[in-house]
Amino acid sequence: MITDLFLAGFKAIIEYTSAHVLTCLVPAFFIAGAMSALLPKGKIIQYLGQKVPKYKAYPLSIVAGLLLAVCSCTVLPLFAGIKKKGAGIGPALAFLYTAPATNIMAILFTGSVLGWNLAFARIILSVAFASLIGIIISTIFKNEDMEEEKNAVPDVACACAEVKDTEKPSFFQRRRLLLFFITLLAILIVGTRISGYLRYIIISGLAIILVILTKLFFTKDETMAWLSETWIFTKKIFPLLLGGIFVAGVLTALLPQDFLATFMGKNTLSANLIAVLFGVFMYFPTLVEVPMAKMFLGLGMAKGPLLAYLLADPVISLASILVVRKYIGTKRTLVYVGLIIIFTTISGLIYGAIVK
Repeated sequence: MITDLFLAGFKAIIEYTSAHVLTCLVPAFFIAGAMSALLPKGKIIQYLGQKVPKYKAYPLSIVAGLLLAVCSCTVLPLFAGIKKKGAGIGPALAFLYTAPATNIMAILFTGSVLGWNLAFARIILSVAFASLIGIIISTIFKNEDMEEEKNAVPDVACACAEVKDTEKPSFFQRRRLLLFFITLLAILIVGTRISGYLRYIIISGLAIILVILTKLFFTKDETMAWLSETWIFTKKIFPLLLGGIFVAGVLTALLPQDFLATFMGKNTLSANLIAVLFGVFMYFPTLVEVPMAKMFLGLGMAKGPLLAYLLADPVISLASILVVRKYIGTKRTLVYVGLIIIFTTISGLIYGAIVK
């Protein structure tokens, strides 16, 4: 029995690393490192800082999340990057919540597989929850947030500063960061959305472009700072992810086969809570929660718990909780997880009462 559980845990790790590390997580680490090392601190604080009006910071965070089809683990390096650079805890958490929960691909997939009523409920509630959770936590921990903003990573000296005043920077020099991040994001999108040999061909081409951009428009110090920050994020996050995925694999193996029909077949408070807790502690890559939900529905899960599961599962997992705690502390992590559990459980209960 113990051997089977260990095998289930290792199988989960193997499946995750083979499917996500090279084409999903590695690009995310490089993007996070670039955010931390190259993005001007003033720009991050200008748009996402603690003192920025909520009507500006939160829509920007949510829109950024909507455009990224990444899972709760792949988004972690990106969250860590903007948080380390000085983003307020509220907008940073709104981005962390939105990217896996309400990205465009996930909503379209949900609508086509499970119905548009469920898809619309998912996107409306997820956006609302992302904003509310961010506002509540930033209000409760306002002093800590201001202190972290002061201690954000200082800017690396800009290579453009080396251009003499008499020399006008070229178009590409002025847009170097934009081109750089577009290339990095393209690698991440291709790695998550395209399959087969074509994926590796396109990624190879984009990687060559990235090297050329780095050589032409960035100093050696900037490049080394980028690689150093990437390594720091990798060694902090990756071991925690593997540990959390291993535990999730073990827990999955322990669940009885008739678990869903027995405990989540009716729209009760306990059924919704169990569905949420199942989603919170299990790990499935983004979009995988949709066919999983389809299977759960066929196995007897009620529609209320089904929505509650869809709202919780993509957002956090045991692995992501361990990593988030490292960057925002135990207290804020507990409040974050607690609010997700409360909001998603209640919303599932209400949805199940309305939609029979």
